[in-house]
Amino acid sequence: MIENTIITNTESGVRLDAALLSHCRTSSRAFIREAIARGDILLNGRTVPKGIKLKGGERITVVRLMESADNLVKPNASIRLRTVFEDDALLAFDKPCAMPVQPLSCDETGTLMNGVVARYPECTPLGDRPLMAGALHRIDADTSGLVLVARSAESFENLRAQFSAQTVRKTYLALVEGAVAIGGTLENDLIHAPSLPFCRMIDYRNNRLCESEKAKTRPLHAVTQFKPIARTCVENEERTLLEVTIYTGVTHQIRAQLAMAGMHIINDRLYGAFAIENQTGHCLHAYSAGFNHPITGEETVIQTEYPPWAKF
Repeated sequence: MIENTIITNTESGVRLDAALLSHCRTSSRAFIREAIARGDILLNGRTVPKGIKLKGGERITVVRLMESADNLVKPNASIRLRTVFEDDALLAFDKPCAMPVQPLSCDETGTLMNGVVARYPECTPLGDRPLMAGALHRIDADTSGLVLVARSAESFENLRAQFSAQTVRKTYLALVEGAVAIGGTLENDLIHAPSLPFCRMIDYRNNRLCESEKAKTRPLHAVTQFKPIARTCVENEERTLLEVTIYTGVTHQIRAQLAMAGMHIINDRLYGAFAIENQTGHCLHAYSAGFNHPITGEETVIQTEYPPWAKF
């Protein structure tokens, strides 16, 4: 962490963030911009916009600026872990609903990975994304279930290659509105809805975007297989428990594709489901994953218990 440091600028015509980066090479442009936005960078004693151009001779005060080495997941031993698998190469956890997998900044401490690095500090430096700390994939905060975490660089590279090759078989449980009689396969090219301030996936070919808006998007191919495995009725409303298998890992893939097919996940209001009184999160659970063990090469399947809403 760089704190309480004064820099005298000698350059003219450069942006403040670029000038700082040349002086503070152990930081990053993103951290510098965040510090400027927080008011932790002062120009001649005053806060200024990040894009301001310097004239030369200014006094830059760095009140507080993160360095790349600071961008790690902070351990939080109070996070309760539900460990479902553990060996020298790999960890697997059953993440509860309403808990994010990873922090969005190193100051955040209430995520699964904060608990993981507290108990397994060897995970902290693993992977190419510092705040993932060896986690091999993510699931939504309101989705419960299985998260795989590597314990060594060798295991991380091996399993990441399997994810990239789409050979990891991920199975979910989804409780949806209505009666679903038969299974099937859903195939869509999904894109982020560009006009929304939050993440919501829509179909690239079937939407209300104009061509110029569509041209700015990047379609992601998603394939989802589903089959009904149980049915129940709550207050005269039918519900179907689906077993869902995916190999691709597109954001909100299952939630979006099931909704597009008229099968709304219970309480998934983002994708059009009815709201359920006093229920946290939606009824989607990462149940199991099948892959080749990164050390032995043996076919391995890890699974969690059924969530309470799937037990009927």
